[in-house]
Amino acid sequence: MDAILDVDLLAFEQGTAAERAAVVDGTMRSLETGFVYTAHDVSSDLIDSAYGMLADFFALDTDTKQRWIAEGTHGQTGYTGLLVETAASSDDPDWKEMLNWGDSLPAGHPLRTQFPTRYHDPVLPEADVPGIANTLLEFHRSIADLQRRFLRIIAVGVGVDEALFDETVAVGANLTRAIRYPPMDQAPGGQHVWAGAHADINLITALPRATARGLQVQINGEWVDAVPPEGHVIINTGLMLERLTNGQVPSGMHRVVADPAQPGQRLSVVQFCHPAPWTMLTPLPSCVTPERPLKYLPIRSADALDEVLWQINLVEDGRRVVESPTD
Repeated sequence: MDAILDVDLLAFEQGTAAERAAVVDGTMRSLETGFVYTAHDVSSDLIDSAYGMLADFFALDTDTKQRWIAEGTHGQTGYTGLLVETAASSDDPDWKEMLNWGDSLPAGHPLRTQFPTRYHDPVLPEADVPGIANTLLEFHRSIADLQRRFLRIIAVGVGVDEALFDETVAVGANLTRAIRYPPMDQAPGGQHVWAGAHADINLITALPRATARGLQVQINGEWVDAVPPEGHVIINTGLMLERLTNGQVPSGMHRVVADPAQPGQRLSVVQFCHPAPWTMLTPLPSCVTPERPLKYLPIRSADALDEVLWQINLVEDGRRVVESPTD
């Protein structure tokens, strides 16, 4: 594939057998790039509200935003400042700041007991942006539902039961991340990119909107702009799905770079869909064939994520790269 295709989630769910098959075929062909666009039914009013409140939060002064840092969570909830997260392939921190959140599990749930660093109560700036907590949690749940449904297309595409992923992602430590990329002319030394080249660790990632161009996908060794149709969600695949499919579905390599034609900041919100942390990432039997022999040994989802959190510089007591915004 040399282009990202556009499919329709609702046609898969509500269409004829032929329409469902066409969606599966288009999705699997497009995911050779690690990316696909899809029509969806998430409320545009909800997306507007979430992005508006997030813009209000990021417009606050630095000291106010830093009150929402959640120490000890390795960037899995609360605020993360500029020049912290770093692509695993780079030693230059990304020029971005973030607000992270997700759903929590009830006290005593075995997943929360066994993996206390995965399930955090959301740390959201309700005191500074009234109403933001309920809006962002509703947004999170809507996008999580969309991703669960989209994984059904991929499950059919790799030859397993349509509902294979339903149970594990229902209690996965799914993370929503709002990212503000400041204007590049404010970057210290002018040496930073918005986000260096990387692949996500999770199953799939959803991006419903960005306020400016900048996302680029690596296809056949070239960087290609990701420009979905208006109102469509970008879906990209992660390293966990690549392992589970024995490489049949590759992870999508991408970066975020400022477009000179659109100076200024960029705001986007992505959601990372994870399996439950006790899930073993064992290649699916349907994806192991004589033409595609077994490529990966099993690893727990939790362990795969821990390694990547260190690689991308979010382990607070073991930063791989340390740089001050004033450098």
